[in-house]
Amino acid sequence: MQAARLLQKPLKWTCDRSEAFLSDTHGRDLKSTADMAFDPEGRILGYRIRTIANMGACLSNFGPAIATLAPLQVAPGPYHIPAFHQQVTGVYTNSAPVDAYRGAGRPEAAYLLERLIHQGAMDLGLSQDEIRRRNFVRADQMPYKNVTGAIYDSGDFTGNMHDAMARADWAGFATRRQQATEHGLLRGLGMAYYVECTLGDPMEEIDISFDPKAGRVSVSVGTQSNGQGHETAYAQVFADRLGIDPYQVDILQGDSAIKNTGGGTGGSRSLQMIGNACIAAGDSVIERGKEVMAHLYEASPDDIRFEDGFFELSGTNRRLGVFELADEAAKADLPQALARGLDLSASYTKSASTFPNGCHIAEVEIDPQTGVVAVKRYTVVDDFGTVINPMLVAGQVHGGVVQGIGQALGEDVIYDENAQLLSGSFMDYPMPKAGDMPVIDFSYNEIPCQTNPLGLKGCGEAGTIGACPSVMIAILDALAPKGVKALDMPATPFAIWSAINKAEAKAA
Repeated sequence: MQAARLLQKPLKWTCDRSEAFLSDTHGRDLKSTADMAFDPEGRILGYRIRTIANMGACLSNFGPAIATLAPLQVAPGPYHIPAFHQQVTGVYTNSAPVDAYRGAGRPEAAYLLERLIHQGAMDLGLSQDEIRRRNFVRADQMPYKNVTGAIYDSGDFTGNMHDAMARADWAGFATRRQQATEHGLLRGLGMAYYVECTLGDPMEEIDISFDPKAGRVSVSVGTQSNGQGHETAYAQVFADRLGIDPYQVDILQGDSAIKNTGGGTGGSRSLQMIGNACIAAGDSVIERGKEVMAHLYEASPDDIRFEDGFFELSGTNRRLGVFELADEAAKADLPQALARGLDLSASYTKSASTFPNGCHIAEVEIDPQTGVVAVKRYTVVDDFGTVINPMLVAGQVHGGVVQGIGQALGEDVIYDENAQLLSGSFMDYPMPKAGDMPVIDFSYNEIPCQTNPLGLKGCGEAGTIGACPSVMIAILDALAPKGVKALDMPATPFAIWSAINKAEAKAA
């Protein structure tokens, strides 16, 4: 930008992959020590976290908040935890700055919590599902205020877990483990339950502009889809409110020449904010339409009703569709208050965050001779409130799960003692590949959110939040017969092979 100003010419710069590895912000660089206390019945009494969080060589936009505030609301997860304490120390290093990466603080919180729950189950002699069942916040306790002050408005954690266990054939795992053992392999099953808190700017405003001649309406928004399919969902919501075809709706995203306000895309907020703003806009168009039609036919707005995309004057055959009325309004001499016809702006301000949640179950197989992990089965049952477009939601969950599996099994940024980046290419930084991923069995239960008109909960980051702990717990479950009790991410083949050999040497 500065060079363009100095030269008074437009400039283009394309970052290559090596430059991106060196200079793009990194994510999730922290080291935590945590303790959890249980009573003799396996119920949680208290939870304590001590974290050292790397900020990199300088502070990024959200780095400090992601290590502190972002995980705080969901640190207790789906469990009733009466006492909690968190201490975070940020440190400067010579690495690239650390900032938001899919989940931004919530995967870290879920990972630490679920690893402790799993450790508690092993120490207390409880199964993975039983220890969770004893500690879950119950559906009849909703709305529930957790120990850090977040209010879960709705949810059925136990129900989602039971559904996930059934879909994952939890009862048949012992047979599959025995079959793997007969082939010299280690098989493990891991469960994790997450609760996410959607974040971001609490207000969005959208602009509505009708082109009645073309039979189209433009909706200008301050967010930007980068592959999620937001434009499809926005059009669905707005069109449904007005009783028109979604293909008649043009979504104009993230163009500051058209729309100079907006909170952007992030924090699993986009549909929660823009979708509900579309509801508000649709309602405003309907109310404005009644006023316009009342003026055109010298009637009272109370005599105009709107149904199935048409405005009708009671007691007459006067009936106009939305685009017909917009056309009549454009040609009429309307009073100042109605001068824009059906064109208008509408906003939505959220009253509370939403709390998506769900149960992930991973099943892995490990070759003890090489340490190589294969994720054989993966099951997710989520609660995203009201689901607008199931296909888009499934895509978000699949992508998130793959990112979480990638972090659990291999992704790692490594510097040497001179701050030289050693993992600066895909030769050294193992991105997950399609052939390494299992078929993801995804389903959801619609438990409407109580704090927004659409009743939806964000879904964009949920897959990643549940994937890291479920995969790591499955790996630990597989390694338990070898005497391996602890292992940190990433669970690379070398790390697993080393852990097995160390445990065997200790036992000898």
